[in-house]
Amino acid sequence: MKYEMIFSGFGGQGALAIGKFIAQSAMTEGKNVSWLPSYGPEMRGGTANVSVVVSDTEIASPVVSTPTVMVALNQPSLDKFGPDVKPQGLIIVNEDLCPKVVKRSNIDYVVVPFNTLAKEIGSDKVLNMIAIGIIIEKTNIIKYDTLADELTAFLKDRNPELLKLNLEAIQKGMELAK
Repeated sequence: MKYEMIFSGFGGQGALAIGKFIAQSAMTEGKNVSWLPSYGPEMRGGTANVSVVVSDTEIASPVVSTPTVMVALNQPSLDKFGPDVKPQGLIIVNEDLCPKVVKRSNIDYVVVPFNTLAKEIGSDKVLNMIAIGIIIEKTNIIKYDTLADELTAFLKDRNPELLKLNLEAIQKGMELAK
């Protein structure tokens, strides 16, 4: 098993956090992982991205040029990375900020309104967790329980209310992916 992934969006949408929590959870489960963020002025509203590789064998390079999974939280991300997704890959799209989704017949797409759903759950801050839920359900790359433990360790003392909303958002993403 080997997944090469790119998660991308505007700075502040949590694209890098998607990669961080998937990588941490995969490491906890004993998998080989690389996490390579790309940001700079992007943290102030431009497009930021992170490449993550999760494998049950050694990883030769952290560079992802043809991802098997891609999350586009905004249109510039979809335009930049979408064409490079491998055939039979998965593209997860934020319908609220990606009005132009050109679908390829050899790719699996999950197109959902992340911003709208995050507001319904109770916070814009959880839109990235919806994407993680979709990834978990579609790929089984990590276990929900492992991710929930990682999030709990990170947020239980800092922001218990946000932890609750994050777990709800992950469950929502898993439901949407079924």
